[in-house]
Amino acid sequence: MSVRLLQLLCLASLALVAPAALGADGKTIVFFGDSLTAGYGLDDPLGESYPGVIEKKLAQSGAAHRVVNAGLSGETSAGGLRRVDWILRQKIDVFFLALGANDGLRGIEPALTKKNLQAIIDRVRAKYPSAAIVIAGMMMPRSMGENYAQEFGAIFPDLARENDLTLMPFLLEGVGGVPALNQPDTIHPNAEGHQKVADAVWPYLEPLL
Repeated sequence: MSVRLLQLLCLASLALVAPAALGADGKTIVFFGDSLTAGYGLDDPLGESYPGVIEKKLAQSGAAHRVVNAGLSGETSAGGLRRVDWILRQKIDVFFLALGANDGLRGIEPALTKKNLQAIIDRVRAKYPSAAIVIAGMMMPRSMGENYAQEFGAIFPDLARENDLTLMPFLLEGVGGVPALNQPDTIHPNAEGHQKVADAVWPYLEPLL
């Protein structure tokens, strides 16, 4: 069995766990993304990743919400589209979409990335019309080409406007490019960086809960 297949099977199993502890007013929040969401390189990915930090914050406040970390390292928008139906087999109240970074790093045409993300949004809306959707923006360095960087960056505010989504302009705001908040690869946040990401995500998430 390949490592990727094993990851997908484990992720699907995690996503389908029954929320036994969910209270009457509790909501299920799904963070759907790539390695930035999965917690790549952390000692405790589930606990130290930004979804894990938010889960702890909710638990400490006494809120009965359930957090599902549906991040998968190496995921592209096309890969996310292929697996989103597995995630949608559970009830979802808030869907946090944080995909696209790997598309940009691979130089995938922005129009294709936008098409895939739109299809993911459409599937969430079709299955759970009342679910709130937050989309997190991604940015590419100018070294990818000025035009490419601009076209790529425009994907996320365009999707938010066209679909009436909550927009977080940049997932790694205040963390990206800061050596002390990132692992040696300079791409993935360390535990302190994920804490900062969680702090930045929270203002967009809290009103939806």
